[in-house]
Formats: sequence, C-alpha cells, structure tokens
Amino acid sequence: MAQKNRDAGPAARQILDMNAFDAAAGMGAASPSLKRRIANVGAAAVLFYREPIEVVSARGSWMTAADGKRYLDFYNNVPSVGHSHPRVVADVTDQIARLNINTRYLNSVVDRYLDALKAKFPDALSNVVLSCSGSEANDLAVRIAATASGGTGIIVTENAYHGNTSIISDISPSALKRRGLPDHVVTVAAPAHAGQRNSIENAFAAHIERAIAELERRGHKFSAFICDSIFSSDGVYADPPGFLRKAIDTVHKAGGLYIADEVQPGFARTGDAFWGFARHDVMPDVVTMGKPMGNGFPMAGLATRPELLARFCEETGYFSTFGGNPVAAAAGMAVLEVIAEERLQDNALEKGAHIKARLKDLATKDDRIADVRGAGLFLGIELCRPGHAAEPDPELASGAINGLKDRGVMIGAAGRFGNTLKVRPPLSLSEEEADIFVDRLADTLSGIPAS
Repeated sequence: MAQKNRDAGPAARQILDMNAFDAAAGMGAASPSLKRRIANVGAAAVLFYREPIEVVSARGSWMTAADGKRYLDFYNNVPSVGHSHPRVVADVTDQIARLNINTRYLNSVVDRYLDALKAKFPDALSNVVLSCSGSEANDLAVRIAATASGGTGIIVTENAYHGNTSIISDISPSALKRRGLPDHVVTVAAPAHAGQRNSIENAFAAHIERAIAELERRGHKFSAFICDSIFSSDGVYADPPGFLRKAIDTVHKAGGLYIADEVQPGFARTGDAFWGFARHDVMPDVVTMGKPMGNGFPMAGLATRPELLARFCEETGYFSTFGGNPVAAAAGMAVLEVIAEERLQDNALEKGAHIKARLKDLATKDDRIADVRGAGLFLGIELCRPGHAAEPDPELASGAINGLKDRGVMIGAAGRFGNTLKVRPPLSLSEEEADIFVDRLADTLSGIPAS
C-alpha cells in the first residue's frame, strides 16, 4: 500500500505543516511550557517541530533555547539585520523612553523615516501608509486596487501566501485547508512550471492572460495581480531577472494593478536589488512591506501613487492607531541605516553566492537535490526522490528539517508539496555561519537513507 501511495505522487501540503508540532497526535511527555501554550491558545497554536523549542534569547544569527542549546537561524526573515541588533535595540529603547503615540500628531521621527523609506522607491510611489502587519498592508492594497479598477478579480500564484485577514486569506491558497478559493480569485502556476526556461517570460505572461480571461468568463472584472517577486511560498523562483516584465505589461493593458508583495524579498534580501521587483525592472502600482522592516518590532506598510491613495480615501477612511508610531519609525530607521552602514545588501549577494555554490557542489554528490535556486540570501533547495528530479520528496524535506534541528539549525519548507527547503538567514550572516549550515545539511542528508 505504501508503494501504491508513493507512486500516486505526493499531495499538496500547507507549508506550516511541514515542520509543525501536531498536538492532535498526542501530547505524550510534553513539557509544562508546551501544555500551557496549548491550553491557552488551543487549535490556533502554531509551533514548529515535532518537539517544540522554548527560546529564551537570540543574537545575530543564533537563537538560544531554555536548555542552553544554540540554533543557527536559517528560518526567520523577521530579524533581517540580525537578532537583537544593538543599534535597533538602542534606538527603540531611546524612543520609547521619550514618546510613543499614534500618527494623529506630527512627529519628526516618523517623517524622517518616511523620507528615508521613500528614497528607496521609484519617484512615482511617493505616498506611504504604515500599519502593523503585512496582512494589513496587503488588505489595504487589494482595497485600493478594487477602487481604482472598479473590479474585484484577483490573480495569485497557486501556492501563494499573502496574509490572514478575511480578504487576504481568500487570496492565499497555501493557507486554505478544506475550503477552496472564492470565485473571484484565479491562480496561475509558479513561473518555473509555466514553460521552458528560455521562454519563461512569454509562458508566464500567457498564463496571466488566460487568468484574466477566466475572471471575465466568471463575470468578475479584473482588479489586480499580486505576487511576491521571489515566489517564496511557491518554492522560490527568482530567475532569470526580468521575466516578470511581459506579465506586468499584460496586467496593465487589461486595466489591472500590479501589487508587489515585498514582505519576504524586500529590504536587500535578494542582494542585487533592494526590492525584489527591481530585479525584474518592473513598476508596481502598490508595494507592500512587513516583517523585516523593524527587525522584529511589528511594523508594515505600503507605498503607492498619490492618485490611487486619494481615490480610495475619498470613499473609505483609513487609520491605524499603532501603524507608524514613533517607536516603530525608530526601529525602521535603524534597520535602513544598518543595512547601509554594514553593507548588508552586498553581504547578502556575496554570502548567498557562496552558499549557492557550495549547495550546487553538494548536489553533484547527492542526487536527491533536484535544484538550488534563488537570489542573495533567499534560496530554495528542492528535494526529490533519488535521481528523479521531477518527483518531489516532502518526506525527505521533513526529515531534513527535523534532522537539521537536531544539529542546531532552524530551517523551513516551501512549495506546493513542501519539498523545498527555504533558506533565509539574517543579512548579517558570516561565511563561517554559511559553511556551518551547508556542512550540517550535508551531514543531515547523509544520515537519511535514500528511499
């Protein structure tokens, strides 16, 4: 029976399921801390690993558990410039001791940050709205697009994740467990599955064109195409740079907006550009941001053209009590300054290239590594059945995730089948830490028998 199931191919999986603790399987010898969390949060508890880790501190690329074990963090893109970066800590501490209030009052700290952030965008995107989470930013972006386009039809990739508000859960296929997508949402395959590499630009644009036609057939006017430009939840597809251009032209010609979700690829992570969309030389109508903005302090936002925001605000008021508060602005400003002063974009490019080269060398020795792809310090390692690159092996990925955890490395999964390891260490990663990761991955894979 096991052979029959395997031959049928793996089922699509939620990404979080790949390394999530399963309370339904029984608590067994669960720690008091774990029992307490499950009792408090119930079914909404999301914890990583078969045996969850209780973390007590973190610094740079390392996290320390309650039992004293240290873990190299290749999972979290939130502390983008490194856990507990002293500059961010100092600036946040200083600001919260001075003032923390909402944005109904003028404050130079907030506007200094807005000016610095806007300087990272094309001139046309000159209005910024700050919020507390990427979900809120994407929710507002979709509402802005609906007002501008007069439509509600949305196109997303087939395993996308964009957040957890009601509107955004509806356009996040990877978040849905039992219910399907609503009628006004159409998916397209991730770029790597849209055609041969030398025709990926044309193939992906054709998929977008067909999705627009499908929305019209269903009676929904096309509103927007939203994607994160490294397609992280779909399995990390970054190359070749520029392949998005024709697709975005198709979106604009059809009267839709292009929403660039930069929550994951933004803030210098791809190395050769500050924003993921910039690698493709495309102009978004709206750019959304989150997680890495404050290095762990909750902040997010969007940048857009003034006329789009003005039209939305004519019909709907928008205000966030905590979005854009002075402490968040201080955290955000510190992040921008650290990226520049410590040359972290260059470091992402250099260390990413080093990891990629080592992983490709490892792939020549282990035919269960089907592909290594990505840009900067955002890489995907696709795992497959031995010698069969087209046959995903999510069980191997799960074994690698937990095996790396045993060896003191945290990592997550991505892709429709959850068979792609997602590499996202802090931008401050050292070469020594990069080598620790690759060495421990090699050791982990060598300890998992080929199936």
